[in-house]
Amino acid sequence: MLSKAVLSLLLLTVTSVQAIWPIPETIETGDSTLWIGESLSVTYNGDKVCWFSASEHPCPLDDTMDTNIGLPTWQLPWTRNYVPFGGPKFTGKEIVKGGVSRALKNILDDNFVPWKLYPRLALEKTEPSLRKPKAYVSCLEITQTGKDTAKTFKPLAGDVDESYNLTLGTNGKATISAVSSTGVLRGLETFSQLFFQHSQGPIYTTLAPVKISDAPQYDHRGLLLDVSRNYLPLENIYRTIDALSWNKLNRLHIHATDSQSWPLEIPALPDLHQKGAYAQGMTYSPKDVAAIHTYAIQRGVEVIIEIDTPGHFGIVALSYPDLITGWGATPWSTYCAEPPCGQIQLNNPKTDAFFDKLMDDLLPRVAPYSAYFHTGGDEVNFNEYNLDPTVGTNDSAVIVPLLQKFIDKHHARVRKAGLVPMVWEEIPASYNVTIGDDVVVQSWLGDAAIKSLTGQGHKVITSNYNYWYLDCGRGQWLNIAEGESFEENWPFNDWCGPTKSWRLVYSYDPRAGLTDEEAELVLGGEVGAWAETIDEVNLDSILWPRSSAAGEVLWSGRTDAAGENRTQFDAAPRLAEFRERMLARGVRADPVQMTFCTQGGNATTCSL
Repeated sequence: MLSKAVLSLLLLTVTSVQAIWPIPETIETGDSTLWIGESLSVTYNGDKVCWFSASEHPCPLDDTMDTNIGLPTWQLPWTRNYVPFGGPKFTGKEIVKGGVSRALKNILDDNFVPWKLYPRLALEKTEPSLRKPKAYVSCLEITQTGKDTAKTFKPLAGDVDESYNLTLGTNGKATISAVSSTGVLRGLETFSQLFFQHSQGPIYTTLAPVKISDAPQYDHRGLLLDVSRNYLPLENIYRTIDALSWNKLNRLHIHATDSQSWPLEIPALPDLHQKGAYAQGMTYSPKDVAAIHTYAIQRGVEVIIEIDTPGHFGIVALSYPDLITGWGATPWSTYCAEPPCGQIQLNNPKTDAFFDKLMDDLLPRVAPYSAYFHTGGDEVNFNEYNLDPTVGTNDSAVIVPLLQKFIDKHHARVRKAGLVPMVWEEIPASYNVTIGDDVVVQSWLGDAAIKSLTGQGHKVITSNYNYWYLDCGRGQWLNIAEGESFEENWPFNDWCGPTKSWRLVYSYDPRAGLTDEEAELVLGGEVGAWAETIDEVNLDSILWPRSSAAGEVLWSGRTDAAGENRTQFDAAPRLAEFRERMLARGVRADPVQMTFCTQGGNATTCSL
């Protein structure tokens, strides 16, 4: 057996074909080879699990054998694409069946030959011999020790126990035990990462026996995806959810609307998308929204929808111009963070009726799937209220009470639907608006902001732009006029450069500098993918593997059990290996290093 400490040491000196991402709480591995194939038997709480499409090949109740090939017909992997029954009511058994199907598809169909992780030209010498007798993984026994509840599938932070234990013996018996079906999904993902494809085709592991105990450090581990500035087709959202689940990330925050477009269909207010979408077909119907939620829940991911208010709302002027102030205001930099400007008229009596109708339509459709609703609140520009006929001033003494009234009513709508409000940090921190104790505050302005917010007792998730804004450092998206502006803005960097490399993402500690009491209020974090220059073409390469780096920080913690920072020497070989897994599974993640750095597995080869 290898201890965790010994394993970490070996990662610096030998081939890292034994990596799990994110790194488990404790892991012990050996050096015995096991193979895995079509004869695997899977049980869940003692019941047999079909891991193929039951609609095409239903499972009989007995252990009937196919005499031609000697396999139990109830588990023949014809498609390995079992789709659990849809929501809004979910069961742990269905969740686990889908998880088993996907995990075995990843192992048997979407695996990779790890030649990049072996010494140069040494693949045939390093991978296990096909000529020797083979021992197989014969069974996977899954045990769920607790009962799922409605909260399991739409949890508040802390509602779900995601821990799991995994063993794989040299006798070919594998076990996963977890309190919840979500924990089972996490264990299945780890199980899938134990295996590789042989250059001649079969699937193997060289790590038996394996013993893993694992649990996350943070309850909220997410990604913010902006689908307003550039529309993302559904298949891109689904693929992103898949990748989130592989990284044991559990929240997808969808920034659904902004001043640039309104792609979200609201049947009670159809003009919003009919006039506010970029083009016909670039919208998300109620059926699409339910499908996104369902797809995510089946993978242990909770979707949180955001409609940003009262700022970032200008697009509504195309359908309800009498509700918006500042639409088309120039120069735009005086009135908003980016064009086009436009904010809700805070003192317009029609505003309440509009939001009542909007939320009465949307929130009941979200509530069956999510515990949260994000109400926005960032970058409200008080200058726009100089243009607002219902306000007529940028005086904070006038505007803040109106903001308070707006937020109180808006959060009351969210609570009425059984959801917990979320806001950007400016609402309490910049505008001094009082919010309820239940409200979760999303902070993006840095460590000092988090210290201040938690010091005031607010529950916080961090998206510190200095570390976790993935759109930063990729150049200015605004056009710069020739002349003085050209000279002033050359070489056309964006506002939040430099680029946040995976190493910078990995270096961030969300609880650094906080007292124990303050640290407890940091529920987790989200990387941000603001989409001024992100669309379906470059989405994968921008998100991955940088989001993976944040995933390990949030699952495993920035420091190890000894309180030492996890190093790039430990992380780089494992992340490079995990990137190969994502590629094999259909996500076009950027490379971690050149192949020279990964062959041979010595992380110090490419180091400073």
